[in-house]
Amino acid sequence: MNQQTEPKADFRVKIQRFGSHLSGMIMPNIGAFIAWGLITALFIPTGWIPNEDLAALVGPMITFLLPILIGFTGGRIVYDIRGGVVGATATMGVIVGADIPMFLGAMIMGPLGGYAIKKFDQLVDGKIKSGFEMLVNNFSAGIIGGILTLIAYKAIGPVVVALNKTLAAGVQAIVDANLLPLASIFIEPAKVLFLNNAINHGILSPIGIEEAASAGKSVLFLLESNPGPGLGILLAYMLFGKGMAKQSAPGAVIIHFLGGIHEIYFPYILMKPVLLLAAIAGGATGVATFLLFGVGLSAAPSPGSIFALMIMAPPGNHLGVLAGVIAAAAVSFLISALVLKTSKATEEDGLAEAAAKTSALKGKESHAASLVKTEEAPAVSTATPAEGLPSNVEKIIFACDAGMGSSAMGASILKNKAKKAALDVNISNTSISNLPADADVVITHKDLTDRAKAKLPNAYHISVENFLNSPKYDELMEQLKK
Repeated sequence: MNQQTEPKADFRVKIQRFGSHLSGMIMPNIGAFIAWGLITALFIPTGWIPNEDLAALVGPMITFLLPILIGFTGGRIVYDIRGGVVGATATMGVIVGADIPMFLGAMIMGPLGGYAIKKFDQLVDGKIKSGFEMLVNNFSAGIIGGILTLIAYKAIGPVVVALNKTLAAGVQAIVDANLLPLASIFIEPAKVLFLNNAINHGILSPIGIEEAASAGKSVLFLLESNPGPGLGILLAYMLFGKGMAKQSAPGAVIIHFLGGIHEIYFPYILMKPVLLLAAIAGGATGVATFLLFGVGLSAAPSPGSIFALMIMAPPGNHLGVLAGVIAAAAVSFLISALVLKTSKATEEDGLAEAAAKTSALKGKESHAASLVKTEEAPAVSTATPAEGLPSNVEKIIFACDAGMGSSAMGASILKNKAKKAALDVNISNTSISNLPADADVVITHKDLTDRAKAKLPNAYHISVENFLNSPKYDELMEQLKK
C-alpha cells in the first residue's frame, strides 16, 4: 500500500514544485500585469476613457516589459541578480523572434539563462587570476547571454510559438464547442490540491493575456479566480454546518470573498471531500454564465477577490461577471447544503484536522488554513531560540515560497510584539530565494527550514509549525530583551 501511495505523493510534490516555480516568476510581477490591465481597460478604443495616444503603451508593455520581467525574475530565482540579467537578455531572443507576447518563452529562457551563468561561474571558481575577476564576470555574462539570445531567436522561439499556438487553438476549440465549463472538473480539485499554479500561470494566464491584447478581455482569467464556488460552500456551512466549522464560516466568507484568499475554504472541503462536486458544479455553472453573457477580464485578478474582479472587468462586463459569480455560488450552495443536511457525521473536531491536511497537501504552511479559528493549543516548534542566538540581532527575516502570504503575516505579528517590547530590530519578509545575506535570524515553516538553511547557512534559523500562532515568537522576544 505504501509503495503505491508514495509514487503518487512524489508526483504531486513534483507538480507542486513546478507550479511553485511558475508562480515564482509570475507573482512578483503581478503589479506590472495589473498596471498593464488597467491601462488596457482605460485607454483602448473600447475602454473606459478611449485615448489613442495613451493606448500606445499597451503594445510595448505586453510585448517587451512583461516578458522581460518574467525572464529576469526566472533567472534571478536560479542565480540572483547575475542570473536575472542573463535571463532577461536571453528572453529578448524569443521576444524579437515572435509575433505574439512571449510569456511561455520567458518562462523557459529566464531560468535557462540563470542556470547557464551559474554553471559557468562554478566551473571557473578559483581559477581566475587576481585582477581579472570583473573582466571575466562581465564578458562571461555578455557572451553567454548573447549566445542564448541567438539560440532563442533561431531555435527556441519558433518552437514556443508553435506550442503557444497549439495550446491557444486547443482552448479556442473547447470554447467554440461550448465545452469550457468542463474545465472546472480539473481546476476545482486542482485548487484544493494546490496544483492550480501550474494550470493558471503556465497555460491560462499567458493565453488569456494574448486574447486580452487583441479583444480587450478574456474569459480565461475567470476560470480559476471565480470566488463563487467557495462562497457557496462557506455559506452552506454557515447555515447547515456544525460545531467549530459553523462558527468559523462567517469569518472565512469575508477572507475568501472580499480578501480573495481562496485557501480559506479548502479545509472545509477536506472535511467533506464529496463537496468537491459542489465546487465543480459551481465552477462549471459560473463559466457557462460568463460565456452566456460574453464577458471576460482585461487582466488576471490578484488576489481572487470580488473587488479585483470588478476592477479588471471592462465596461459592459460587470453585470455578466457578477451573474457568473452569483450563479456559481448559488449552485455550489445548493449542493453543499444538501450534503451537509443529509450528513450524519459531526464536524465538531474535524476542522483543525482538515486545516492540517490542507498544509500537508500544499507541502508547506497554509497561512489561510491557519486563519481558521480553532480551540486547539498552539503548535509547538522544535527550535530553541536560546541556543546559538546571535548576541546582537539587527535583522529578522520571515521567509516562505513566494514571500507574500504567510511570511508577511508572521512578520506583522512579530513586529507588533517587538514594538510592545520596545525592541529596535528590523523585521521583514521575503521569499527563500531572495533571503538577504545580512539576515541574523530567519524564521520559516518547518517544511521549508532545510531550504532556508541551504540558502543562508550562517544565519540563525527558527522553525515553526504555524506562522500565525507560534510560542517561539514570545521566546524569541524574551531572549532579545536579555
